[in-house]
Amino acid sequence: MPVPTPHSLADHPAVSRVRAALGQHGVRPEITYFDESAKTAALAAAQLGIEVGQIANSLVFDAEGEPLLVMTSGAHRVDLGKVAALTGHRRIERAGAAFVKQHTGQAIGGGAPVGHPAPGRTLVDEWLARHEGIWAAAGHAHTVFPTSFEELVRVTGGTPADVGA
Repeated sequence: MPVPTPHSLADHPAVSRVRAALGQHGVRPEITYFDESAKTAALAAAQLGIEVGQIANSLVFDAEGEPLLVMTSGAHRVDLGKVAALTGHRRIERAGAAFVKQHTGQAIGGGAPVGHPAPGRTLVDEWLARHEGIWAAAGHAHTVFPTSFEELVRVTGGTPADVGA
């Protein structure tokens, strides 16, 4: 299967939805297209030449049947105990591919913080505020866009939180 070219990715449905969602918040992102997949924070950081902590991972969790988006720094893991305490849920699990696709319209590895069929509850890792510039996926594993902690909180309607293990 051929790797999508940047030109074909510009019109990818998930990337288009991300661009439109950001536009609704007055953000005109300069989406970066990679020749190689950047489906992990380490791969994205390496291709951008930045610290892995500057990557804002979009992680979807199943919180008792409801989607919970946790935007976390690529430098650490999410502490599910902390997240459960913050959200009041008894059971929080890493969501499977079908659950993620159903609730975000995007595949794992390229999931963006916006562009989902319906807005959901979002926590934004406070560790991301340590960096002047951060990067998030733009709806496909070959795309990212630059943002800031403040902008990420605003466009997601998220709650800043300490979610790191």
